[in-house]
Amino acid sequence: MPHVSVPAHVGEEWLRRVEAEYTSSAITASLVQWMIRLGAPPELIREGLRIVDDELEHASLSARVAAEAGCEDPPQLVQESLGLHRTEAPLWLDALWAAVESFCLGETVAVPLFVAMRADCTVEAARAALDRIVRDEVRHRDFGWATLDWFIQTRGDEARRQVERALPGMMQRLRTNYGQGGDAPSSKTSTSQAQWGLLPISRYAEILERCVVRDYVPRFEALGIDFTTRC
Repeated sequence: MPHVSVPAHVGEEWLRRVEAEYTSSAITASLVQWMIRLGAPPELIREGLRIVDDELEHASLSARVAAEAGCEDPPQLVQESLGLHRTEAPLWLDALWAAVESFCLGETVAVPLFVAMRADCTVEAARAALDRIVRDEVRHRDFGWATLDWFIQTRGDEARRQVERALPGMMQRLRTNYGQGGDAPSSKTSTSQAQWGLLPISRYAEILERCVVRDYVPRFEALGIDFTTRC
């Protein structure tokens, strides 16, 4: 049974998280297959497979929260959009771009984002889900940077140039997503919504821009990639 007086949009938002976790699992599965074909180190491949399972567990936990909030709808998965698709570029470039956009960028900002969601979360099921997600996202972030480091070790300056060329478009997409993201239709989130792990829209962009300074700039620079003049 749902909690009494569950705020509007709570169940729908957690259902969207179910859909997002399925999407992340499919993206990771595609990337892992490409990395196998590229002869990536077994430890990276095994970590990628572990992440596929993590995302499915996140989806299950999120579905429980959605149901507790009164949402019994199934996730709406667009099969054609799940996973990664090849371009006309060489396989290693498709894999490099996917690792950078989904993991170095996406999973790195996901860590502080989910930490913020958890901060005022008191509903037991939602808190349990966010505890697990926050713990796993740290490994997912690290997988991305380890994968990028492997590409640089094996492809050298060409990998750096390709990342620098792609970063502006990736950051534009990320900023668009975070500017339009959020769990509530307004710029504010009520106390009761926060207790379910929701954030106001304005916090998404704020967390992203803080992540740019704190995480993206130093991490890319440590790998010899110019981030600041492009993004």
